[in-house]
Amino acid sequence: MKDTSKQYDAVIKTCRDLFVNKMKDYGSAWRILRLPSLTDQIFIKAQRIRSLQENAVRRVDEGEKPEFIGIINYSVMALIQLEKGIATQPDLSPEEALELYDLKIAQTKELMENKNHDYGEAWRDMRVSSLTDLIIQKLLRVKQIEDNKGKTLVSEGIDANYQDMINYAIFAMILMNDSPE
Repeated sequence: MKDTSKQYDAVIKTCRDLFVNKMKDYGSAWRILRLPSLTDQIFIKAQRIRSLQENAVRRVDEGEKPEFIGIINYSVMALIQLEKGIATQPDLSPEEALELYDLKIAQTKELMENKNHDYGEAWRDMRVSSLTDLIIQKLLRVKQIEDNKGKTLVSEGIDANYQDMINYAIFAMILMNDSPE
């Protein structure tokens, strides 16, 4: 599992670097997005990945990895929005946003390490397409919870679903990095 931790950190470094650069370009404009808007952004990315996996012809020359990075970063934004609430104006400095990003990733990585211990790294034997399907399933669950105004009877909350999506996307990127081209 030592390799998993290092590989996880390497994927997060790529995602974090993009987040930092986007904060420089756009600031924290994303702070005005409501959770359903973030969920829909993630859904679009996951659907594009699935389309790329199923279709032989591509009209846009971008692969799956940038979309998985988007899933990770939008999910982190959603976790921040869950904690801080929705802003009416950009209200986070790049330093504050990065501190929250790092906190949410640390919490999500801890969850991964606990689950990974219990499941024995079963994800390593999965296909990237299966991880994509699980992300879409989580998105459909989140949409249903959002439609239910956040209420669940027996299920985990929205935050756990966003964390699972982050971890599945990271696993997919690790698998893609490990497979011969």
